[in-house]
Formats: sequence, structure tokens, C-alpha cells
Amino acid sequence: MSRWGDRGDVPRGADYDARWDALIEAGESVHGEADLVCHLLDGLVGPAGPDDAPTPPCVMDAGCGTGRVAVELAGRGIDVVGVDLDEGMLDTAIAKAPELDWCRADLVDVDVGRSFDVIVMAGNVVIFLAAGTEAAVLANLARHLRLDGLLVAGFQL
Repeated sequence: MSRWGDRGDVPRGADYDARWDALIEAGESVHGEADLVCHLLDGLVGPAGPDDAPTPPCVMDAGCGTGRVAVELAGRGIDVVGVDLDEGMLDTAIAKAPELDWCRADLVDVDVGRSFDVIVMAGNVVIFLAAGTEAAVLANLARHLRLDGLLVAGFQL
């Protein structure tokens, strides 16, 4: 069980999104993580595809929650996969953007069968991991990175 799963006092799903919606209505930017990822990807060309054309950069949103970052990145033309263990949060993400790739899994052993230019863990993902799994999660996510890929983790309390 993750620390997130242990917390009964945090909003989930649509209630979680209401906080972000209120910030947007107040004129706040809620896409700083997406801005950073796009900056890191700027000028990056993915490996050649089957027709030798470069593939678009791809991002894993690890601990994607309701999909705030993943949906924004997809809207900017980024190939993105969202991963989260919380069924209610992921259901909200899927409802927002059913066309995106979503995966319900624990980050400690997730395997989406592909590699990424950037893996982003926005917000408080790291501090809500199950106690003692932090190193295993980071090792597993690193396994999903392309050569010279970046893992970006943020913390906000």
C-alpha cells in the first residue's frame, strides 16, 4: 500500500481536479511541469522509426493522477503514457482523454513495454510512494528511459 493509499484525508478524482480548476479560474498557471518537460524535449528527435523518419519524443507521466500533466503534454503533440495505481484518479484521467494510453500499475514494478525520453513524476508522487520502495521505483523507472533520457521528479507540499 502506498502512502497515498493510506491517506483518507486527500481529495481524489473530480474532487482533486476541483483544486486545479479553481487555480485556473483564478488566473494561475497549472502547467509548469508540462512547460518544463517541453523545454527539456525542445529540439529532441526520437529514434528513427521503421521508415527512417524520426519518432516524436515520448514521455511517461509516472503517478499521473487525474492526468493533468499527461493531457496537457498530449495537447502539445507529445506522445505520452500515464501510469497510476489509484483507480479513482486514473478513471478521472481516462474520462478526460480516453484516446491516450493509460496504465493502472504500481511504479515499483510497472512495465509498459517501451522506453521514454522523459519520465516525469509531478507534484508529490515521490513522497507518497510506499515506504522503503523509493529506490526500487527509481530503478524501475530508469529502466524505462532511453539512452540519455531524463527522469524529472518534483516535490510540493
